[in-house]
Amino acid sequence: MKLFGSIKNLFKKNRKQAHQELVSEFNKIFGYQFNDTLLLLEALTHRSYIYANDHRLPSNERLEFLGDSILGLVIAEYLYKLHTDYDEGDLTKTKAILVNEITLARVGIESGLNDLILLSPEEEKSGGRERLSIISDAMEAVIGALYLDSGLEAAARFIDDVIISHSDNLLSDSAQRNYKGELLEYLQSRGEDPPYYEVVSEAGPDHEKTFNVVVRTAGEITGSGSGTSKKEAEQHAAAESMKLLKSREYDETSKED
Repeated sequence: MKLFGSIKNLFKKNRKQAHQELVSEFNKIFGYQFNDTLLLLEALTHRSYIYANDHRLPSNERLEFLGDSILGLVIAEYLYKLHTDYDEGDLTKTKAILVNEITLARVGIESGLNDLILLSPEEEKSGGRERLSIISDAMEAVIGALYLDSGLEAAARFIDDVIISHSDNLLSDSAQRNYKGELLEYLQSRGEDPPYYEVVSEAGPDHEKTFNVVVRTAGEITGSGSGTSKKEAEQHAAAESMKLLKSREYDETSKED
């Protein structure tokens, strides 16, 4: 009985230490120190983590609901003040781009927030850290947590840092696509395994290296791409794969008709 108790305490200590490191990493990346660190942990907790770890904190779903409303308010005010020539339709369309799942997931990946999300091992293995919905939900939950912890000004400052300050780039068409995430979700919607990326070659000196990557879906190479980083090359490979798979899907549908 005593041995069981000591092992249990060790796990608690390890988990507590891991959570402390998570809070510290968030502060390092974003420069925000939470007064109530439990709010941040809740914002980063995906529901799969609770089931896998007997986690006492709730998942981030309620904070996501709150953060979604705050994000919409801040972005709406920003656009209203900036674009005095926009009518309601223009404002609505622009806002939709800045608050949609693709944008939130993109800034979540680029900022490194997706690496901080608490996931179950199964969700991790299935590509959850690249899944658009999980990353965007966590972004909204963090905004909700900041609002509860330090008020609207803190939440707005975070939104300005990660979204508004990059709005020109985010509003461009090319910036609206996260092909790796799209490919993952497309395959999962069809009950298929996650894609597998492989670096097939590297060329050039370290400071100007080019990576060539292929992506396999269902064991078949369906896309290839190159870039100055592995992530860029993988995005290009995923884009080519999506184009091929969508084309095949269209052909199959046409034959059925």
